[in-house]
Amino acid sequence: MTTDSSRTSPSASDRISTFKGQERALRADRLGTGGLLLSVLAATAPLMVVAGVMPTTFAVMGIVGQPLLFVVLGVVLILFSVGYAEMSRHVHNAGAFYAYISRGLGGTAGAGAALVALVAYNALQVGIYGIFGFEVSGLFATYADIEIAWWTPALVAALAVGLLGWLKIDVNARVLGVLLVIEVLLVVIFDIAALADPGKEGLSLHAFNPDTLTGAGVGTALCFCIAAFLGFEQAPVYAEETSRPHVLVPRVMFLAVGGVAVFFALSSWALTVATGPAAIVGTSQKQSAGLLFFLTESRLGGTFTDVLHVLFVTGMFAALLSFHNVVARYAFAMGREGLLPAAFGRTSGSSGAPGTGSLLQTVVAVAVVAAFALTDDNPAGDPTAPVLHLFTWFGNIGALGVIVLMATASLSVVVFFVRRGAAGAQAWRLVTSALAGIALLVIAGYTVKDFEVLVGAGPDSSLSWVLPGIIGFAALAGVVLGLVLRARAPEKHARIGLGNEAFQLDKAASS
Repeated sequence: MTTDSSRTSPSASDRISTFKGQERALRADRLGTGGLLLSVLAATAPLMVVAGVMPTTFAVMGIVGQPLLFVVLGVVLILFSVGYAEMSRHVHNAGAFYAYISRGLGGTAGAGAALVALVAYNALQVGIYGIFGFEVSGLFATYADIEIAWWTPALVAALAVGLLGWLKIDVNARVLGVLLVIEVLLVVIFDIAALADPGKEGLSLHAFNPDTLTGAGVGTALCFCIAAFLGFEQAPVYAEETSRPHVLVPRVMFLAVGGVAVFFALSSWALTVATGPAAIVGTSQKQSAGLLFFLTESRLGGTFTDVLHVLFVTGMFAALLSFHNVVARYAFAMGREGLLPAAFGRTSGSSGAPGTGSLLQTVVAVAVVAAFALTDDNPAGDPTAPVLHLFTWFGNIGALGVIVLMATASLSVVVFFVRRGAAGAQAWRLVTSALAGIALLVIAGYTVKDFEVLVGAGPDSSLSWVLPGIIGFAALAGVVLGLVLRARAPEKHARIGLGNEAFQLDKAASS
């Protein structure tokens, strides 16, 4: 009996289509709930927040009620997540923010959001290299009596992160998971020690008193604190790499927001308990980023504090890798849809990772670190320059960009479901999205208004408008790109936000 070979084996064209399909789609079934949760939580860098963001907020803003701020922001971000998570059930795209915005507000708005996301997440990732390099050089000086410039470990880390970015995402998740779990355990140990050995005022709950949130610094403190949450919104970026994105992405988002809010509220409260609420601002101003280590030294000893210093660095490395993965996937999604050259819309054959996007992010990181290194002509005279400049400038640029994206995404959720005729069925989600969007716009307004405080510049400094202007320029450039595509390549414009669905439609049309 003869067989029809065309029925039993794929044709050459089918094999090419399959191969291209694999190139244009991220590998599915790589992440479960645990891997996805660890991947997004690593970006929050819990130890960096507790040791860096919290003391800075206490010292600069003088707001004792920081623990209450984390609770308030947790509520706002849960409201945001209700609609955002519902969108994730309808849209599975590594371009997350801009894909959602495209579906609700159109391809031109989506192109603007894509450029903002690319700039914002690059800025968040690159900014960490400043404080990372500073801390590593300090460790070498303290424990090995070796003096190295901050940019040396920063560049080495950039290359290491770039190499890991080419690996399978599940390998990355395991690396992130180990680092994250260890640093969280150390912070929990400190929290318990602080509550067991409180300051002069005992186990005071004064930091949760609403009266502590009065004064001119509350708006700016909100800007500091919301940056600590950044990472939870990355869950949809990995949707294509999970087996059940409509289930796992919403689950992980709510677990991440709730967990981060509780963890940071309790940890910042533990700091106030350890020093006493009346003394937390003054002690933070005196100790600065050394506050946590100062408090652990007296309660848990020198060895624990030494380990904490090392884990402070590894936690930052985990955040670097997490943000790197997000940038690479945004670049992949943009390349696949014509917003970047097509080469970015391809995955590497061996790991299925967005290799070209990973390379782009590494090049950007190395270039920025090198630029700061070349202009740092007197590192010995101002050893904190990389922290004050690279970390604060780029970190706040990135935070502003993500806040703007979240506010725009909230509006997009409302428009998306109204246009689908689902306003009635989704009414409560639309209300939560609208409330979250308004709150996020207020925070964005405070961020722009007080940008000179956030970056430590004077009131007349041009940095107060140049740095936030970078986000505005990115949005404008993206919108212009979208308009050009709509006029000259309407087929590309129509694909913005569709992701791998566009490829599936092409495949169905050609078959």
